[in-house]
Amino acid sequence: MAARLASLFRRDESGRRPVFGNNEKLQTDPHFKDYLLFHEYFHGDNGRGVGASHQTGWTGLIAKLL
Repeated sequence: MAARLASLFRRDESGRRPVFGNNEKLQTDPHFKDYLLFHEYFHGDNGRGVGASHQTGWTGLIAKLL
């Protein structure tokens, strides 16, 4: 379970993070790409973060897992 959750935030083989979805600024911009947002919910098919990102809530626990 921890590995699956962490995989949403880790870069894949192409250097993209599933949590950022198709947001090119967050995926590629050097001023944004290394700052993680801890969303309230995640898209079930692609892992894109949805919902509130200003409230870390339970997803703040990922910091311990990473």
